[in-house]
Amino acid sequence: MERFDGRRVIITGAGSGIGQATVLRILAEGGRVAAFDVNEEGLTETAERAGSAGHADRLTTAVMDVADEDAVRAGVADAVRGPGGLDALVNAAGILRSAHTHETTLEFWNTVLRVNLTGTFLVTREALPALLESGRGVVVNFSSTSASFAHPYMAAYAASKGGIQSFTHVLASEYAKQGLRAVAVAPGSISSGMTTGRGPGLPEDADMGLFAKLAPAIGKGFAGPETVAGVVAMLASDDGAFVTGTELRIDGGTHM
Repeated sequence: MERFDGRRVIITGAGSGIGQATVLRILAEGGRVAAFDVNEEGLTETAERAGSAGHADRLTTAVMDVADEDAVRAGVADAVRGPGGLDALVNAAGILRSAHTHETTLEFWNTVLRVNLTGTFLVTREALPALLESGRGVVVNFSSTSASFAHPYMAAYAASKGGIQSFTHVLASEYAKQGLRAVAVAPGSISSGMTTGRGPGLPEDADMGLFAKLAPAIGKGFAGPETVAGVVAMLASDDGAFVTGTELRIDGGTHM
């Protein structure tokens, strides 16, 4: 498939997990990708994997903190200037932190919302002029099943993802007549850098029984990042041309 032949795409959170898998998927389908992450080592790995697949000529990488307004403004401008435009934005950057809600500090809360929600807003705001100029612009944001279902110890994370979901609806409505689509994906039960080990830094006394309902109904356990990347590629391509202003849950039936 060459669904992204000639298309220019920005992907954040591109140094690991779902973001990295999405970079590789869109490159494999012919796209030109500007990949951003706060982790330089992760970006190096992404570039090496792209090079091994023969796609290095269509990939640029740069370190960027999505919550740093000046860095985002400069990074997005460079990413648009290089190929002369932008057709799709994938906001995959995010952090997952856990704590008892009564022990959650304001600093902890603000850190999670700053990266997840504010970061998504900043990158989108800076990319919008180029996306609108494209006439076929698409924004794919990353919400989570945590936005709609109770995941203990994740108050800040869930709030940030709920905000992203609402933000996506606003984008879709506000810019629909200008040809922009905006969609959110809501992954759950996905094995990625965020979910390795005992979980996302869960409290030592966390009641693991509260997570029993998170077992996928299909398959043999958590799915890999490439599962989500495939859905993102569909939504950002012409195959998703009639999908906007909604969210798509990717969780193996965990929350049926």
